[in-house]
Amino acid sequence: MNTPAIDVRGLRKSYGSTVVLDGVDLQVAAGSVFALLGPNGAGKTTIVHILSTLLAADGGQAVVAGHDVKRDADGVRAEIGLTGQFSAVDGLLTGEENLLLMARLRHLGAKRSKTRVAELLEQFDLVDAARQPLATYSGGMKRRLDLAMTLVAAPSVIFLDEPTTGLDPRSRRTMWDIVRDLVASGTTVLLTTQQLEEADQLAHRIAVLDGGRIVAAGTPDELKRLVPGGHIRLRFADAAALDSASRLLAGSTRDDTALGLTVPSDGTVGALRTVLDRLDAVGIDVADLSIHTPDLDDVFFALTGQKDLTGSHAPGSNAPGDNAPRLNTRSDRVDTTGTAS
Repeated sequence: MNTPAIDVRGLRKSYGSTVVLDGVDLQVAAGSVFALLGPNGAGKTTIVHILSTLLAADGGQAVVAGHDVKRDADGVRAEIGLTGQFSAVDGLLTGEENLLLMARLRHLGAKRSKTRVAELLEQFDLVDAARQPLATYSGGMKRRLDLAMTLVAAPSVIFLDEPTTGLDPRSRRTMWDIVRDLVASGTTVLLTTQQLEEADQLAHRIAVLDGGRIVAAGTPDELKRLVPGGHIRLRFADAAALDSASRLLAGSTRDDTALGLTVPSDGTVGALRTVLDRLDAVGIDVADLSIHTPDLDDVFFALTGQKDLTGSHAPGSNAPGDNAPRLNTRSDRVDTTGTAS
């Protein structure tokens, strides 16, 4: 089995009586994007700060790129890059000067610094603006520069804490393309975001964090299947066909005005084929149809902030309650790798 780039076991953090992380377990495969979703205050940024050695955990173990976060913080820092929620660029310097400053802080040496800065300016489409003051940069340009500074030392693991907050759609998609290119080259990315489309577009695996615990984890498609609400929408040519189909398909909901019928479904091709075969067998023609499946918005609202879904947890447990959606679990532990733990 391949060693995960990030391996977290039983991570705990409290501030006084306020528990921020309550026994979090997660593993991130090398060369993948792993997204943490959750409402404000769920503990996403706290996890990033602990894994990037900015904050000490109260308990548990965390290993990043083979280095223990507590016992070998310097080793972790040599392997990682961090882009926080707000751009950490110096507004008094040009883009090129910001990158050169970071290269010096990373001890790249004069020759290597110059070469690396030129590479990054080209990669992030900042060549024309390289020697302009940051006051002339747009928000998207500043964010690209911020990420470029994170990559000066070519880290193997990158933490992106809500990297596209406040960006326009074009700048956001540019950032997505950059992240995809990084992962294609073997970089591991841990992403926190409240942009659910962003997680859906980028992440190989997602963990939903709520109240300091991971309540579900899996691929985007696996998480969507945890939430009910998928259905097939059928439209018929006349009321007679609608009446016949409504009687045939138990549990369906009809819309007489639109001559439509909503049939519960898991969204699979097999479910659609079953419905159409049943209608065809009795000669009922369908004028139009569409398939609707839950999206990550549905997952987010269903799995966060609802006590009846998460149930009760034993102290220190990271497991969902008996009625909670589960995915890849064993011994009541949410497995964020997709393998048995």
